[in-house]
Amino acid sequence: MPSTPVESPSYAALRQLFAERIAVLDGAMGSMVQTYLLTEADFRSARFADFPHDLKGNNDLLCLTKPEVIEEIHAAYFAAGADIVETNTFSTTTIGQADYHLESIVTELNHAAVGCARRAAVKAEAATPGRKCFVAGAIGPLNRTLSMSPDVNRPDYRAVTWAQVVEAYTEQVRALIDAGVDALLVETIFDTLNAKAAIFAIEGVFEEKGVRLPVMISVTITDASGRTLSGQTTEAFYHSISHANPFSVGINCALGGRAMRPYIEELSRIAECHVTCYPNAGLPNAFGGYDESPADMAAIQREFAEAGLVNMVGGCCGSTPPHIAAIAKAVRGLKPRARPERAPALRLSGLEPLNAA
Repeated sequence: MPSTPVESPSYAALRQLFAERIAVLDGAMGSMVQTYLLTEADFRSARFADFPHDLKGNNDLLCLTKPEVIEEIHAAYFAAGADIVETNTFSTTTIGQADYHLESIVTELNHAAVGCARRAAVKAEAATPGRKCFVAGAIGPLNRTLSMSPDVNRPDYRAVTWAQVVEAYTEQVRALIDAGVDALLVETIFDTLNAKAAIFAIEGVFEEKGVRLPVMISVTITDASGRTLSGQTTEAFYHSISHANPFSVGINCALGGRAMRPYIEELSRIAECHVTCYPNAGLPNAFGGYDESPADMAAIQREFAEAGLVNMVGGCCGSTPPHIAAIAKAVRGLKPRARPERAPALRLSGLEPLNAA
């Protein structure tokens, strides 16, 4: 019989952090991994030396084959001033790992990823007595979508079912919780139905284990249309996931901070929970790189903080420890956003929100 979930100890600790000041999240993992110039042999290590499929590019696998690299990256973000680092598990589901034929080690991979982040957190706390460092279990959007067909000639077709997505997320969530994360971060959401499947899986595991962790949710607004890839506006998206009573909701990836502002303003106006923002370091250049400097990125995040829009800031694609250090310094001493009181009302969503007074 499932038990009534009780809040984990990390819940109170994170509440205290967010009440006291603007929290700082880490930056990109992939950008940092690229600086190590790892080869196919590095991704394989001795364990996968004879594996019949290419493994280079599977950054999540490095938690097993090059754990010292991943731990070092986490440590660099803590040293830069991050309060929270995300596990290197963006694609650590059976659906994500199917591209590399590694579905069978998903639970082990999640455990290893949490271990890398936790070791870095423990060392950072030991270096500064009294400091609290948190580990968020990163849950990515998947490379399969429930809302859209991958075949333009078959709009009714889906490459994956709801049950398969829920099953994949359930295995990941269970592994992340068992390994000891402080929070769960459902991020880079471009398809709200995938996100709802993740939320459904999370709630199922909470009931199974009798524990409730803070759930952070972060959507991607793909361009100046102000919509997700599956077509929702920011407010419609929030209505779609607000039933989960998230600890925070926010926007990450796709856009640079300046282009993200109107959507952060909208979230800040309507969200009863905390609001988070971790943009890319600008838009990709012609070579796929990111040109926004730490100073530029920090200035934009400071503007958001001074306007009372955010409770947590950080970086996504292209951001590095110097970016996070500059952001942490820029928001230091500024008050976190105050959550609004909203009158009860019927709030529905399709692609657009529907508010019935």
